[in-house]
Amino acid sequence: MQFDPAIAAQASFARAQQTGELGDDREAAQDAEEMFSGSAGAEARGAYFTLVTLGERHPHTVALQEFLIYITWQQVTEETIPLHFQRGADLCDRYLSRLAPGHDAIQADQIRELRLSFRAGLGLDDDDEAGYDEDVLKGGD
Repeated sequence: MQFDPAIAAQASFARAQQTGELGDDREAAQDAEEMFSGSAGAEARGAYFTLVTLGERHPHTVALQEFLIYITWQQVTEETIPLHFQRGADLCDRYLSRLAPGHDAIQADQIRELRLSFRAGLGLDDDDEAGYDEDVLKGGD
């Protein structure tokens, strides 16, 4: 990876707070983020799931969803289980499917890179998903 997901997570979380994406969940998110960043084991795992739940309440946010993708990668490094790889891939797919013109290209590139890593952890590659060429009619009348 050409970037540090932990640093990217902190930057995205700061933007989520500045832009008001967290709404009424701001304090709960701050508490959970502090627990996630400042602890390990069961405490960090519980904070991670709290943050995921908060993210589910705000699915159309940008910075918060970036943050969730980055911390899901961190969670994968702590607990290498298919659930985290699948969640990470799903979060990346949702994020990338909603990119708008003028979107932060650096964030999008980093998330594409993480998407490949999540999918590789599941034993998938990009060819497994897009078999479009097989369905295209070839030449002839």
